[in-house]
Amino acid sequence: MVFLANEGASSSSSTCRWKYDVFLSFRGEDTRRGFTTYLYNALEQKGINTFMDDKLPRGEEISAELLKTIEESMILVIVFSKNYAESKWCLNELVKIVECSENDQMVLLRPIFYNVEPREVRNQLGNFGIALANHEKEFKDNMGKMPRWREALSKAASVSGSHYEEGRTTYKSEYDFIRGIVKEISSATFNWRPLYDTEYLVGIDSRVKDIKSLLNIKSNEICILGIHGLPGVGKTTIANVVYSIIAHQFEGSCFLEKVREKSINCGVIQLQEKLLSKILQDNYLKVDSEFEGTNLIKERICCKKVLLVLDDVDNSEQIKKLLGKCDWFASGSIVIITTRDKHVLTTLPKGHLIYKVKELCPCEARDLFNMHAFHTNEPKEDYSKLAELIISYAKGLPLALKVMGSDLCEKSICEWRSAFEMYKNIQHERIQEILKISFIGLNKKEKHIFLDIACFFKGFNKNYVVKILDACDLYPDFGIERLIDKCLITVEHGTLWMHDLLQQMGREIVQEESEGLENRSRIWCYEDANKLLTRNKGSDKIRGIMWCEPEPIIVSLKASAFKKMENLKFLIVKNVQNSKKLKYLSNELRWFEWSGYNFSLPSKFCPQKLVGLEVSNGCIRFAKLFKQGCHYKYLKSIVLERCQSITRLPDLCAPNLERLDISYCENLIEIHDSIGLLDKLECWILSHCTKLQILPSTLKLNKRFILGNCPRLEKFPNVHPEMKCLGGFTVIDSNIKEWPLSLRYLTEGIIRLQIWECENLGKFLDSTNKLQLLEEIDTPILNRFNILPEYFGNPLLQCHGEILIDLDFCMKNDFFPALRFITIDCSNIVSIPECIFRLSRLEEIYIRTCKELREIQNPRLPRSIRHVEIIQCPSLLPQSSSRLLNQFGKILGILPNRVSEGARSDMLMDLFDDSESESESVSETEDYYILLPGTEIPKSLKFNHQSFGNSISFKVGCKFPKLAVCVAFRSTEAHIDGRHFYVHVSFNGCKQCFRYISTNESYEELWLFSKSLGQLKKPNLSEQNQVEVEVTCKIQNRNVSGHPFELENHTGFIKWLGVNVECICCPQKSDITYLLLPSDRNGCGSSSVLNDTSYGLKGFLGDLNVSLSAPNNSELLALLPCPNMDHEVSNIVNDLRLLKGIHNDGCDLSLSLNDSNERESEPPLFPDLTNGFDFGFAQPNLELGLGVSSGFHLDSSSLAHANVYDDSDFYMGSSSMAHDCVNDDSDINMGPPPKKERTS
Repeated sequence: MVFLANEGASSSSSTCRWKYDVFLSFRGEDTRRGFTTYLYNALEQKGINTFMDDKLPRGEEISAELLKTIEESMILVIVFSKNYAESKWCLNELVKIVECSENDQMVLLRPIFYNVEPREVRNQLGNFGIALANHEKEFKDNMGKMPRWREALSKAASVSGSHYEEGRTTYKSEYDFIRGIVKEISSATFNWRPLYDTEYLVGIDSRVKDIKSLLNIKSNEICILGIHGLPGVGKTTIANVVYSIIAHQFEGSCFLEKVREKSINCGVIQLQEKLLSKILQDNYLKVDSEFEGTNLIKERICCKKVLLVLDDVDNSEQIKKLLGKCDWFASGSIVIITTRDKHVLTTLPKGHLIYKVKELCPCEARDLFNMHAFHTNEPKEDYSKLAELIISYAKGLPLALKVMGSDLCEKSICEWRSAFEMYKNIQHERIQEILKISFIGLNKKEKHIFLDIACFFKGFNKNYVVKILDACDLYPDFGIERLIDKCLITVEHGTLWMHDLLQQMGREIVQEESEGLENRSRIWCYEDANKLLTRNKGSDKIRGIMWCEPEPIIVSLKASAFKKMENLKFLIVKNVQNSKKLKYLSNELRWFEWSGYNFSLPSKFCPQKLVGLEVSNGCIRFAKLFKQGCHYKYLKSIVLERCQSITRLPDLCAPNLERLDISYCENLIEIHDSIGLLDKLECWILSHCTKLQILPSTLKLNKRFILGNCPRLEKFPNVHPEMKCLGGFTVIDSNIKEWPLSLRYLTEGIIRLQIWECENLGKFLDSTNKLQLLEEIDTPILNRFNILPEYFGNPLLQCHGEILIDLDFCMKNDFFPALRFITIDCSNIVSIPECIFRLSRLEEIYIRTCKELREIQNPRLPRSIRHVEIIQCPSLLPQSSSRLLNQFGKILGILPNRVSEGARSDMLMDLFDDSESESESVSETEDYYILLPGTEIPKSLKFNHQSFGNSISFKVGCKFPKLAVCVAFRSTEAHIDGRHFYVHVSFNGCKQCFRYISTNESYEELWLFSKSLGQLKKPNLSEQNQVEVEVTCKIQNRNVSGHPFELENHTGFIKWLGVNVECICCPQKSDITYLLLPSDRNGCGSSSVLNDTSYGLKGFLGDLNVSLSAPNNSELLALLPCPNMDHEVSNIVNDLRLLKGIHNDGCDLSLSLNDSNERESEPPLFPDLTNGFDFGFAQPNLELGLGVSSGFHLDSSSLAHANVYDDSDFYMGSSSMAHDCVNDDSDINMGPPPKKERTS
């Protein structure tokens, strides 16, 4: 069946339900007593809900009730008969039918040509032509309806339908004709009935919209999309909704449900037969083998544009047996595959798309739960707190919200409390049944990894866990990726996470291993661990124990408490102090952590596969552990924080050690020489060891060394000649007097240097200075230099004067030529020296909480700068902020042309290019922003769209290199914990959170940032693009219980919003001879903030488009006409009285009113109205005026400067334009005008 639909129209809600399946439109006099009545009865007999308007009173205008009925019908059937067009009622009805089919992609239009040729309807011939001619005579004084009627007839008749001509048809009889129509409609209504529960769908529309944008249905390309996500997250439901919305646009469609389950229970052949029968409409087609079925699908369907959905696929073989190699589809076909296992999708052809379904947000989760539990969006008053606890427990998983909500519906508050306690300890069986499917599909080692993470390692660093599990021979590099593919775990910022319900499911699997604790593989509940160990139970089946008491306790475990646990691999004990020494610990341990253990370790304890040892806050004695002959090649991390029993750190016999923390070991005096030569050591933390005097004689580190608050340490070790680079070096409150010259061996530099409270900074810098003199290649010597506050009260740096001197000294002596980041935090400095800005590679500078800072000396920001942030500096003079802002605006290229002429950033101007270029890759990552104190609206910068609210919308062309946004924030009166501002940018409805920043609530601040087009989600750009910019604010505060919560959309904090978009898509040619009407104003840069009237001026310059925009409600100021003006333009200029509040951009040359008392280096936003008008824009500029009493001014950097004075001299600056562009008797002078003649 073919339908009429406008692909550009938006579809109706994905969750809508039709009141009628079919609406019949017909000419009653022709077919009511025959064909249409027979058709109606046949449809009703098939259970197809059909509307036939035979009982409504007829007239010239159809009723609102009938219009609504058309809108509520899924299939609109028009019975075109010979006298159909004679009825004005029918024609009006037809207009509405065509309108609905164009505006709603889910509506099907079905024409039937009954004893009439389709071409007669389409071209209005024969009876249709005569009828319309008669209507034209009747409506000769009101012809508005005629075009709509003709257009509706043409569109409806252009849709392929059914044709019946008595005596000249292929059908045996009218009965057979009707039966064929009913069969098609029945099939269509069956295919279109939702395959999902249409009630209580929440959060569907946004996800469906995302998927439709990925599918790009308008294109004629083959699209294969994989949808994956957590079990129970709604993959099938979303795929069903998408299928129901778009299926009618294909020649054939099929939704194969539960592929995994049916492949096992029914076999693949049954699935193949179902696919073929649905697409080919042949219920009798049989398949004898899987191989035959695969070939038959390819051969019979390859010529059709089809939509196929394979739901719940868990094996790539299932895809292969149903679709082969997926390389045979006809153009425009779409295949959607839902799966829990992302790895299944890797076998799809190159270019396939993947969409991950995310859990519901809190608001969506609340709505879904309430609808199932209360059948309304709002909970009952007494239930609201319990409802919130259950919603929080579900963590946005739709399956859990629906199951628990339905279970608790109509239950008492007492039952709710009991059920919630049960849910926390025993997962609902229907939830676990779904979640457990993914676990069952894992192999043995993958199951071990999943259960270890669920019981012990959730929230741990992934790399660390990989090392622990690798020592258990579980091959975690592969296994963890498999768990990620199956959506059983996630990795966020290097940390392992899993959904709480999946964690609960995993732990319940362990609990089901045995009723007895000693026979379970893992113990994580502190009550269970206490019971197991204090009762001296245990077995070799126990793999790991986590015993973390909520409050410190003292226990008396037997010396043999761990004797039976020979296979124990993980032992984590916190807040438990044992009063006796242990005689046994498993040598199979991979991770041993016991905070507060105060005895020596067992004499036979030698865990050679140990990966992590953490025994902080105790008096452990482990000299025997690191006895001669024992080598711990797997050992990666040792934490001995606050171990007061250690006086000398021995050879650790761990050549692959990566992390060593010996902080707060107050009795530590000496560290063995071998520690300094651990070249795999990535992080060595050595702080607050107040008696430490002897470090290793030589260091051979390569990553990070933190040395702080060791007052007796006076000499720094030598640097090994092979130690070329140090990733991070932090020195805090140091008394080191001797810095070795061997620091010069760091030929590849120190990547990050932090120095706090150091008296001998100059000696250290002097040592490293020689290093730079020896440098021969362009490699970073120092990338980051943080100057931080005095936390420890060093009296020598009370006023931070020395830090300021050191800063000036360092920069002037070029200690850090490769410096890219500077942070000055909580300092008492008064002035930032000018030399800081001479660093040619400086990218980011952060100055925070410097209460005394008043001045930033003559800033000259380098072109490399990206981020400038100055916050909580209340004493900073406005002039310093203004200079920085101007410098930053110059780099961004958003100063008016007469200031930044020739200085616009080439880097930004070239960011947009249709071709694949090197600049395109740069544009994907470039990010610029500046945050300064104060909210004075920047008059020196050019923002062609402005608002005193929190949002603005406008239109731009298809090419622009960047978008710059400036926001002024007010301070808050009441104290809050924090406020966070988000900028949302929407291009043609494609919305994204474009930028985020946190600001201090106590200060007024100004934020300017710019991003390139390459950083946007790629919208379908056209000649005219709608842009919306909105700033939202979330403030964080605390409720009565002291817990933080977030409030959204506090727009009152936003004082002003400005946007600069510099279009580079101006029309190439313009022949200026006519006047644009106000209704024509829809060019690049038109903004909804201002109500504009536009006037086009033509006749002055051959290749120049000029549009003057003025608000309709403005008072106009007279502009005297110039002698060279066209008559029309002269009349328009005479009518202008006052122009104000106008925006501008590079395509639509516009006006903005500025102040006049500004020096040229900082041009005003508002010009002097007594001397004419000042227009700043990006590309062409033109001066037109009469003396200084009136006129207007357009600046130019690339075309010409032209002044028209009282004596009609037309003056042009340097230009490439033809000299004959002005054809009159006025004098044309090439070159710059005399200064005395220039207008301001």
